[in-house]
Amino acid sequence: MSLQERDKHVVWHPFTQLKTAPFPIAIVKGEGAYFYDESGKRYIDGIASWWVNIHGHCHPYLTKKISEQLQNLEHAIFSGFTHEPAVQLAERLLKRLPLNQSKIFYSDNGSTAVEVALKMAFQFWSNQSVRKTKIIAFENAYHGDTFGGMSVGARNAFNLPFSKLLFDVIHIPVPVKGKESETINTLNTILKQDDVAAFVFEPLVQGAGGMVMYSEEVLSELIEICRAKKVITIADEVMTGFGRTGKFFASDHLLHKPDIICLSKGITGGVMPLGVTSCAQFIYDAFLSDDKMKTFFHGHSYTANPTACSAALASLDLFDLPETEGNILRIQQQHQLFFHKIKTHRALTDVRQLGTIIAFEIKTNEHTHYLNSLSEFISDFFISKGIILRPLGNIVYILPPYCISDVDLNYIYSAIEEFLDRQE
Repeated sequence: MSLQERDKHVVWHPFTQLKTAPFPIAIVKGEGAYFYDESGKRYIDGIASWWVNIHGHCHPYLTKKISEQLQNLEHAIFSGFTHEPAVQLAERLLKRLPLNQSKIFYSDNGSTAVEVALKMAFQFWSNQSVRKTKIIAFENAYHGDTFGGMSVGARNAFNLPFSKLLFDVIHIPVPVKGKESETINTLNTILKQDDVAAFVFEPLVQGAGGMVMYSEEVLSELIEICRAKKVITIADEVMTGFGRTGKFFASDHLLHKPDIICLSKGITGGVMPLGVTSCAQFIYDAFLSDDKMKTFFHGHSYTANPTACSAALASLDLFDLPETEGNILRIQQQHQLFFHKIKTHRALTDVRQLGTIIAFEIKTNEHTHYLNSLSEFISDFFISKGIILRPLGNIVYILPPYCISDVDLNYIYSAIEEFLDRQE
C-alpha cells in the first residue's frame, strides 16, 4: 500500500474537503527549493511550504545546529526556569525588532502568537481598572484559527460554524489605493468612543485574504491616530516577518511602530514550530504588581522549546550572511521585472508585488474568493508542471524560499503565462 493510500485511512488534513479531495501528494524528501514525492517526481516549492521555509529545505546548517541542541537539552519547563537558547534568541530578536520593543513572550505558532497579543492588550487595560474591551481589525483579515484569532479575522468560510461564539470586533476597510481616506475617517469616527482596547492588523500585506497590499504611509498614520487615542496597536507579522516585504520586518517600513508584534512561520527557517509575541516596555510594566491577580496567566507546554529556539538562532545566523540579503533583493528584482511584463495581461484584474511576494488576481465570473472553483484547476495545472502554488481561490501568488534560482523563478513565470493564456 502506498503512503498516499495509508494516509487516506488515518489522517485528517487541514483546509481540505476529504470526501472529494484527491489523494495527497506524498513527499519523502526536501532539498533546497525542491520537494520529491514517493515516485521520485520533483516539485519546485513556490510558496515556501505555507510561507514558513526561508533558507531552503533540509538546510545543512539548520540541521547541524538543531542536532547539536538535541545532544544537550531537548526541552525544559519554562515557568520558573530558563535556558540559553531562549534568552539568546530574545536578545537577538530585540536587536532586529523596532527599538520600542522590549520583551519577548514565547508560544507555539502564529495563531497563539496573536492570541497572546490580544490577551496582553485586554489585560493591560483590566490591570489598570480601565474598561476597554473592543478590538478594531481590517475587513478581509486572517489572524489564525484559535477563537481569538478567528474573532479578529474576517467572518467567512474559515469560521462560519463558530460565528455565534466569537467576540464582537469592529472591522474597518482595508486602506488599499483609493480608499485610504475612507479608512482613516472610519477609524477616527470609531475612536470618538473611548472603549477600544487595541487595533490589530497584518502590516502592508493581508496574506490569506488574497495578498492584498496597501501603503506604509497610511498604516503609519493609522498607528499614530491610535497612539494619540491611547489604543494599543498589534502588528501580525506572522507572514510578513523575516524578509518577506523586502525589509527584515514589515514594521521596518513604518514611521510609527506598533506596540505589540506577533511572529511565527519563518522564524525557525521553516523547520520547527515556534511563536513569539514581543511588546513595548509599557505593556510589560502593567503586569508588574504585588497583586498576583495581575499576573499574565498564559503558557504552553512547549513554551520556548530549546530545540525550536536553536533553529531560530541558526536561521538568524544565516540572515547575517550577505548572500541571504542578496537573494531577497534578487527575488524582488525578478518579481518586479515579471510584474511589468504581465500586468496588462487580459486574463488578470490585478497584479500586486512587494518584496519577495507577487500575486496575480485572475478574472472570474464568480464573486467568491477563497472558494472560487478556479482554485482546483490552478492547483492541478501547476502540479502537472512540477510546481507547488497553492492558490487563494482565483489568486495565484509566488512566495518562495530565498534559495530559489532565477532559472526556477523563470520556469514558474512561464507556467503562469501559459495558464493565463489558456484563460483568454
